[in-house]
Amino acid sequence: MLWQALRRFGRKLVRRRTLEPGMNETRLARCLSTLDLVALGVGSTLGAGVYVLAGEVAKDKAGPSIVISFLVAALSSVLAGLCYAEFGARVPRSGSAYLYSYVTVGELWAFTTGWNLILSYVIGTASVARAWSSAFDNLIGNHISQTLKGSISLHVPHFLAEYPDFFALGLVLLLTGLLALGASESALVTKVFTGVNLLVLGFIIISGFIKGDLHNWRLSEEDYELTKAGLNDTSSLGPLGSGGFVPFGIQGILRGAATCFYAFVGFDCIATTGEEAQNPQRSIPMSIVISLFVCFLAYFGVSSALTLMMPYYQLQPESPLPEAFLHVGWAPARYVVAVGSLCALSTSLLGSMFPMPRVIYAMAEDGLLFRVLARIHTGTHTPIMATVVSGIIAAFMAFLFELTDLVDLMSIGTLLAYSLVSICVLILRYQPDQEMKPGEEEVELQEEKVPEAEKLTLQALFCPLNSDPTPLSGQVVYVCSSLLALLLTVLCLVPFPLLSGDPVWVAVVVLLLLLITGTTMVICRQPQNSSPLHFKVPAVPFLPLVSIFVNVYLMMQMTAGTWARFGVWMLIGFAIYFSYGIQHSLEEVKPDQPKCKSRAKTVDLDLSNSCVHQF
Repeated sequence: MLWQALRRFGRKLVRRRTLEPGMNETRLARCLSTLDLVALGVGSTLGAGVYVLAGEVAKDKAGPSIVISFLVAALSSVLAGLCYAEFGARVPRSGSAYLYSYVTVGELWAFTTGWNLILSYVIGTASVARAWSSAFDNLIGNHISQTLKGSISLHVPHFLAEYPDFFALGLVLLLTGLLALGASESALVTKVFTGVNLLVLGFIIISGFIKGDLHNWRLSEEDYELTKAGLNDTSSLGPLGSGGFVPFGIQGILRGAATCFYAFVGFDCIATTGEEAQNPQRSIPMSIVISLFVCFLAYFGVSSALTLMMPYYQLQPESPLPEAFLHVGWAPARYVVAVGSLCALSTSLLGSMFPMPRVIYAMAEDGLLFRVLARIHTGTHTPIMATVVSGIIAAFMAFLFELTDLVDLMSIGTLLAYSLVSICVLILRYQPDQEMKPGEEEVELQEEKVPEAEKLTLQALFCPLNSDPTPLSGQVVYVCSSLLALLLTVLCLVPFPLLSGDPVWVAVVVLLLLLITGTTMVICRQPQNSSPLHFKVPAVPFLPLVSIFVNVYLMMQMTAGTWARFGVWMLIGFAIYFSYGIQHSLEEVKPDQPKCKSRAKTVDLDLSNSCVHQF
């Protein structure tokens, strides 16, 4: 009895969302064009970091070779972007990585993903709102902060902010109202601010190439000494390194790329528009690819212009662009930079706020969160309750809390989502085609596609006889993908500095690489599903595996304190899931699970006793 109860409980944790015919229908308004989605993706990704990040990385980590760092980071981000693009073509629904996980790896992982996405978006919204308030306050001489510090100062270090930020509170509530009005209105505002931001960045790039000097890409120790001789205070100078275009070597480029990777985070908000895009299966993949390309061009151009205008060791990380324009004698240009920075912060803020209620709505509609959050406004066709509740929570956090120590939690949530989407693409590519067509109560499969008795043998692993996926080959890939995710995580945990002197660690790494290679070869030998899609990730399984490795490696670089905070957040989430979600899930209340039948007999094709439909 106990074993059966545990088995039933375990099945609940791995049950998958099944999408039946008619699931393309939605209560939300399909009003977003491809241009709207591109603007949303660019606005969310190309935030204020473009005005600050290049100076920070160039000065201490990469020098002029920051342009290569951005290229490496862009290529790494594209791996995750391509996986999102394929799923956007497969599943035109709200929920992004949450839904993708639900239909592939099960309910518990889906809840974990969605719960962390909510945290990422809430912290992102609050921190960007605070940055907007700080940037505006700086423009008017810091009068707001000085007044509030003097009258309503808060004295709880590492928890509450120095002062309550009424400006950030009002800004988040204002944009919450805008989002509640409708997706098309929000998209229009996003397009305007993104357009202004791109114009300002275009001005910066052109100005940098006009006023820049190629000599700043081949600086020497003599130039460094001359600079020191001309300054009274040399404490602001950064290290020279070895000079030239790559002053800190290949290691500097890679260190810079790890930081620059986060500059491309944000494109995943496009994937939450599956129920509001006019043609989601075509426009979501196209928008993700276009937005990442536009963002790369902007980061590449700004970093090139910045390092051409000014020696990298003289850059000011807090305000690199205004200082660079002052250096070349164009001081008034700092006002143009300020306008662009505020527009970038505005689009980044909207980019954080727009997907947040969509994920909450998707989870509430599935029953994993409180169903009241799935309420749709009959006039605007927006998830009104999810929008209002998430906006109030983010506004409250921006108003009171010190967010510096929480920002790394955003990275964990985002990277976890990227990793799971890559795994899901890998698994679904090798599943048999079981699409249920409208008007059919069951899926009719050809007898030869469902063998009477498939057995797991060496031949099935390395030389399968079928040219199309079968239930057995699908299960093989599922198990191998899970094993690869575990092996890659262990590989990222190995202390690489110890490898040079400890033969035990070297042997561990060699063993891990052999296991990874062998498991990958097993996946490669399995037949892929050839069903047509508007977009497919190329070079499967290799690109998804590289994406998983990059994301897991970056997650493993987080501090112990960040992981402890992550654990607290997950405990809160699991308390909600096990007390409410597991009982109210739509998959729990469905009277029957659909069966996939052949002419001869009923065959259960799901990896956990429910059908996995190929979309």
